[in-house]
Amino acid sequence: MTRGLRVATRGSALARWQAERVVDLLARPAELVVVSTQGDRDTASTIHALGGTGVFVKEVQDAVLRGDADVAVHSAKDLPPVTPPGLVLAAIPERGDPRDALAGSRLDDLRTGARIGTGSVRRRAQLAALRPDLTFGELRGNIPTRLERAADFDAVVVAAAALDRLGLAARATERLAPSTLLPQVGQGGLAVECRAEDADTFAALAEIDDPGAHAEIQAERAFLEQLGGGCSLPCGALARRDDDGSIVLEVLLASLDGRVVLRTCGEGDDSDPSALGFAVARRLLDEEGGRVVLEDEEAAAGRPRSTS
Repeated sequence: MTRGLRVATRGSALARWQAERVVDLLARPAELVVVSTQGDRDTASTIHALGGTGVFVKEVQDAVLRGDADVAVHSAKDLPPVTPPGLVLAAIPERGDPRDALAGSRLDDLRTGARIGTGSVRRRAQLAALRPDLTFGELRGNIPTRLERAADFDAVVVAAAALDRLGLAARATERLAPSTLLPQVGQGGLAVECRAEDADTFAALAEIDDPGAHAEIQAERAFLEQLGGGCSLPCGALARRDDDGSIVLEVLLASLDGRVVLRTCGEGDDSDPSALGFAVARRLLDEEGGRVVLEDEEAAAGRPRSTS
């Protein structure tokens, strides 16, 4: 008889959808283990103030490390770029639409001085660079909560994949091209972890891995790792893998106010996506001015940082 799996997940409707999707793909008995994370409990602080990447995953990962669950399911965009000791990123089963979406208005239709709802420094910086007239208001919470608050703003920004997965695609007024708003690392992807020594579970998860999506997100995560992992500046990346195995990786680093927005891209293949991510990050840092942007941010924050 096939052993049932305990699947750790956050409790939001989107997180449950993602976990249930993984269970469906595995086609084996499973139960959800719902975990509350720091990001779920502290709804007053901004994600940026909480530390950004990782605030929605640590407790879910800990449940697997403790043995309370066998599998952790995350939005790939929530994962720090380095997997904790004892865990392995066993599967990226699929990737939805990686783009950001506006709800409430199209970008070109926003009035001068329009107020945008988003808690993301990445989204704010890029939109401010495109439209210096725009103003911004903090917006956190699950997708239905953010959509309910859309009336308080001229538009709100959410992940297109989240709308699709919750059956709310019609709420997207416009899906923004990556050339307009480069997505977060891993956006649109699902990430599934298990204990490194759990060979049976790893083998089961390998069966639902999408090699193309995995290669794309691996390249993006390597880029973020090279920036320093917990980079607090606005940054984004999007890799696209073609059928021939080639990968094009676009990346971005910006100042918090959007006055400086640096972009570059590179091409490699799916034999070593991490090498592509590292190489493009070094190009952005060393040839496109990214290191200066990081150093300026460190000086302003009064803390040293190494990106070598």
